[in-house]
Amino acid sequence: MIRLERRSESSRAMTYLSPILALVLTLLAGIALFSAMGVSPSAALYTFFVEPVTTVYGLTELGVKATPLILIGVALSIGFRCNVWNIGAEGQLTLGAIFGSAVALYFYEVEGFWLLPLMLVAGIIGGMAWAAIPALLRTRFNSSEILTSLMLTYVATLLLSYLVHGPFRDPDGYNFPESRIFHDSAILPIIFDGSRLHLGFALALLVVVAGWILISRSLIGFQLRVMGNAPAAGNYAGFSQKAMIWLSLMLGGGAAGLAGVIEVSGPIGQLLPQISPGYGFTAIIVAFVGRLHPVGVLFAGLLMALSYLGGENAQINLNLPLAVTGVFQGMLLFLLLACDVLIHYRIRFGKRSAIS
Repeated sequence: MIRLERRSESSRAMTYLSPILALVLTLLAGIALFSAMGVSPSAALYTFFVEPVTTVYGLTELGVKATPLILIGVALSIGFRCNVWNIGAEGQLTLGAIFGSAVALYFYEVEGFWLLPLMLVAGIIGGMAWAAIPALLRTRFNSSEILTSLMLTYVATLLLSYLVHGPFRDPDGYNFPESRIFHDSAILPIIFDGSRLHLGFALALLVVVAGWILISRSLIGFQLRVMGNAPAAGNYAGFSQKAMIWLSLMLGGGAAGLAGVIEVSGPIGQLLPQISPGYGFTAIIVAFVGRLHPVGVLFAGLLMALSYLGGENAQINLNLPLAVTGVFQGMLLFLLLACDVLIHYRIRFGKRSAIS
């Protein structure tokens, strides 16, 4: 008989080392995967994890891919600490892109330094408005925010499809489902010439700092941690659970909406039927790999961004399917959860001893 027995005390060191262990195990599983596919494991791992960052342009592309993951991951990690499970960041990202694009298209022929900040604010409002729906349903009707936020993602995708095929479609675009290309005033400035790295990456770094201050140096962060670890103690202390639910979902929605408008005003430059390859879902993995800490999320976001770049590189150079990216991300999360189980439990063999 094999059973799990809870440890009397969990190792604090292993809590932070488990993502590294999970990454090593993921690489070993990747070797087996590539061997089964008839591809040289050494060539595949080099193409996937090393080659994308061997040039300055590759490093800047890493920042471009990591920007939405870091933005969303930091906000989601704050909510997860409070046991508020926002799974619909992808939909909130989409609404942020729609709101920001609406501003850019409404003022299409207007120039001004105020246009880009207005777009960013509109994107944040769009994401928060979409996150407010599961927040209201959770606090008023006790509906699961996991289901409601996730289902709203598909509603957001359909809304985006309707807009780019209808009201937002470029009248001079030969009937293609896309908006006009944004005016220069609605495009994020580039940080490094000859690259696509834009100001959004700097905003992501600011969000990391702000998230760390909120969690570690503020009363609100203390309330979030208490309500997540000991809800009964938080209620006894007078902390409002409903307020923490609203705060967590609003932070997640606002950050996702900001990521959405940054995508359309940065690397894309217009509104398209598909804005994200799944950043909102991948950010969930980023939050857990980063141990729900803003600094950890920064490094985890860069790692997940590398998986996107590596997947594209492997598709071009090795003719591998792009789905390999999702396989690696899924294996990393699965193995991380497995490592976390062993932090809190030990494996026992044999029959359970009788208690007299």
